[in-house]
Amino acid sequence: MSAARTAYAPQPLSKEEAGGAFFWLCAFFFVYCARPEDWVPGLNLFPLAKITGIIALLALLNSLGRTRRQLKDLPLEWNYLVAMIGVLALSAVLSPVWKGGAIGHTINFSKVLVAWALTFLLVTTFGRLRRIIFIQSASVVVICIMSLLKGGNRPRLEGVIGGIYSNPNDLAFAVVLVLPFCLAFMLTAKNMLIRLVWIGGMLIMLLTLLKTASRAGFIDLVISGAVVLWHFGVRGKRMTLLIGTAFASVMLLIVAGGPLIVRMEAVAGRGDTKEEAMAYESFEQRKYLMERAVDCIEHYPILGIGARNFEVYSLVWREVHMTYLQIATEGGIPSLILYLLFFARGFKNLRMLRKRKDLDVHTTLFVGGLHSSMIGFIVGASFAPEVFQFFPYFSVAYTSALVATIAEQEGTAQPVVERAAVRTGTRFWDRVNARRPDTVPLAR
Repeated sequence: MSAARTAYAPQPLSKEEAGGAFFWLCAFFFVYCARPEDWVPGLNLFPLAKITGIIALLALLNSLGRTRRQLKDLPLEWNYLVAMIGVLALSAVLSPVWKGGAIGHTINFSKVLVAWALTFLLVTTFGRLRRIIFIQSASVVVICIMSLLKGGNRPRLEGVIGGIYSNPNDLAFAVVLVLPFCLAFMLTAKNMLIRLVWIGGMLIMLLTLLKTASRAGFIDLVISGAVVLWHFGVRGKRMTLLIGTAFASVMLLIVAGGPLIVRMEAVAGRGDTKEEAMAYESFEQRKYLMERAVDCIEHYPILGIGARNFEVYSLVWREVHMTYLQIATEGGIPSLILYLLFFARGFKNLRMLRKRKDLDVHTTLFVGGLHSSMIGFIVGASFAPEVFQFFPYFSVAYTSALVATIAEQEGTAQPVVERAAVRTGTRFWDRVNARRPDTVPLAR
């Protein structure tokens, strides 16, 4: 019995795992997702992303061998991600377009490996997973608020916030990816005030998306929204959620959907107004960029032309508005295959989780949120260049960490139950034998 107890006893978290490393992981997520240097005066003087990235890397190296999970426990999707970045690095070194730029962009993108590994190694409880997802979700809400406050009359909120939010399509994409998480936080909140705060945050995010007038973002929202409403509204039997969502969507479209409607109508024809003409021109340009991307793949199918080099190859200094073409042109067909395999593993993790019937309500809601977010990504990736945005990779890391967490809980919970049953049975038979007049005890 003592051997079984030792084998199944959960290992306590070390100080590094409980404190330093996880703190810097949270700091990295906050800096990447919230970009405080864009809206807090004075912070733009400091390279926060590099500082937190380096400290997170040091925290990872320092925590090796001291955490509950080890590097050998990293799942197959991690290997796909490492291999993909390796191919991108080789592509950059051999780039026929611009080696220096491709190498720099690949090194910058490789920071996702640090964040991914730290997420898997340190997110060992559902509480930690909620905290990381909260940082990402709340950060996007703050970004939307600042975009609306600082955007003024700037068309489509372009360039209001820098980095991953500078492009209106990228801003809309970030909104769609975290909306399911915000809805899960709202539904699991016990305090009515907190629920109202999340509802307000989601309305602000939807308003921001409409302000971007992103056609790709809107299509993405419709698909992802349908999936999350199926999980939370239909399967969860929350009719109030379905009715409230429909009402809010109609009202927002009436109030702020004008520019988006104009851009959607422009797909069918040139239009008569200046806005419609510009939208149609954008549509035609995207067709040209996709054709140019196919031409690039035909000429450089193995290693592509290097990260972020398609803008030069396009001759019009534009990215191809399709993630799958982007990774194929800049990293070659092998990178595309590894990219698809990586996200396929994320969906496999979700399929395993969704089949379970023993998950609690909170876990079930966040599994549904992850499923909706990733479907939103897969759809949105067909309309936007999102290879180098970290959010989708974070989602796969969440699924991997959650699968590992549940497996670890099952590995410790069952023996504990068995030990409790044995102890209870022992005490029962001791009481029985104490009352028996004979000296031969009953078998236990």
